[in-house]
Amino acid sequence: MEATLGPLLPLYERERAAGRAMALGVLVHTAGSTYRKPGALILIAADGEYAGLISGGCLEGDLREHARAVIANGAAANVRYDMRTADDLLWGLGLGCEGAMQILLLQVGPANGWQPLAHLAAALAAYERTAIGVLVDSEHAEVCAGTVVLPTTAGTSPALPAPLGAPAVQELLRRAAERGETGWLEQPSWKLFVLPLSLPPRILLLGAGPDAVPVVDFAVRLGWQVTLVDHRAAYVVEDHFPGAASVVLARPEALSGAVDLTGFAAAIVMSHHLPSDLAYLRVLAASAIPYVGLLGPAMRRARLLADLGSEAHGLHGRLHAPVGLPLGGRSPESIALAIVAQLHAFLHGASFPTAMGS
Repeated sequence: MEATLGPLLPLYERERAAGRAMALGVLVHTAGSTYRKPGALILIAADGEYAGLISGGCLEGDLREHARAVIANGAAANVRYDMRTADDLLWGLGLGCEGAMQILLLQVGPANGWQPLAHLAAALAAYERTAIGVLVDSEHAEVCAGTVVLPTTAGTSPALPAPLGAPAVQELLRRAAERGETGWLEQPSWKLFVLPLSLPPRILLLGAGPDAVPVVDFAVRLGWQVTLVDHRAAYVVEDHFPGAASVVLARPEALSGAVDLTGFAAAIVMSHHLPSDLAYLRVLAASAIPYVGLLGPAMRRARLLADLGSEAHGLHGRLHAPVGLPLGGRSPESIALAIVAQLHAFLHGASFPTAMGS
């Protein structure tokens, strides 16, 4: 699992602006059934406010008490919860989750340059893959639990003792960033947990009409980055889509010149304007975007594909039309839910038959 940073950023930016240290919780180990898996993050402020979830809200209250000590004294702490007994006697919470978790709490503040959050936030803003390491356990005299290891290319990592400055550590960070997978480097006297940054999928929405609003709302709640494009100036209003990454005014046939199409995980065509949708599909057929959704009934799809002629082959295996899962409902919100649900499943590895074959 990768580290999802977006939900933590507002609290991080607020506390950093005020110069107040925080506690970052990193879920490093789980056993049995748990709400989150290794790599999940939670950020806890000195006043007890937190962002991100480690459990379904069951353990966060207790974790805040541990976080206060970490913020106050700067020493990292490993906090363990074991709910695998029938009545959770140890914690008295009665969760019945049948799982165990280990969370490493480390101080993030002026004393350590706000790391590792400063590095992760910068990488997210630049949309660059990265991974960081945190020392979970250590008996080594020169390094203590909670020590943060950044990629050497980051230029912000302090000189580290030989065990953590070894090439093998940097190679593990590189592989974790490339593969998007957590990992461990274990030595006799220390254990390093490595977690990559999760880059949100980029979604291209072609058509910024009123029914695009709930699509953007759902997508933003999931942490996706949405770019909207429309040729109608009356629709290209940023205030209508406060969560969108960008809203672009451009002619459909000029799409590839107005927006860099590399790096998008999906494109959804929903302009409700037949000539515009045809132009969008023509551009998308020549792109490498792996998922192309088209709003509208099968008859409309057939007409557009016929008008595309031989260019339609470029959409083979990628076109989902009519876009969305058959959830029922005809309201804009219901349609948006169906679209986002199908796209969510696609992004997480589910497969669906397409209009032109899988």
